Amino acid sequence: MAQETLRLASSAIGHEGRLPRKYTGDGQGAVKDVSPPLEWYGVPEAARSLALVVEDVDAPADADSPVVPWTHWVVVNIPTTVRGLPEGFSGKEEAAGGEHAGIKEGHNDWKVPGWRGPKPPTSGHRISFKLYALDQPLHLGNKVTKEKLRDSMEGHVVGEAELIAIF
Repeated sequence: MAQETLRLASSAIGHEGRLPRKYTGDGQGAVKDVSPPLEWYGVPEAARSLALVVEDVDAPADADSPVVPWTHWVVVNIPTTVRGLPEGFSGKEEAAGGEHAGIKEGHNDWKVPGWRGPKPPTSGHRISFKLYALDQPLHLGNKVTKEKLRDSMEGHVVGEAELIAIF
């Protein structure tokens, strides 16, 4: 039997690929910076954990700088039995127990843990949601960052999937 390819999806991202405002720093009414729902399929049999990195791949560091991806969310040690993260997952105490036990949210580029939605000065930015299937859980200490994750997962990626949203 052929191995299914790892796929990443979100019911919140419309057919045009737009990220709704409630998931952004601009928000929608009183609701803002809500982490979007995500689901995945086809986790490789060799996977022992999953990791997620969400970045604005079109973000310039400043007006005179080249584009440098801006990190919105880092999530590590997602059990392979979990098939998604619900809307508003980030920052919830419930993550400490149940099927989400052991999941750790890392620091974003605002230097705080958890989801922080995009708020670029211009529209049309691509927000990359990248899911990695890893052959082992990662031990990254108390302060998880994208850089620590990428260094630790080198040579341990057994699958990856990407979902692009536009804001």
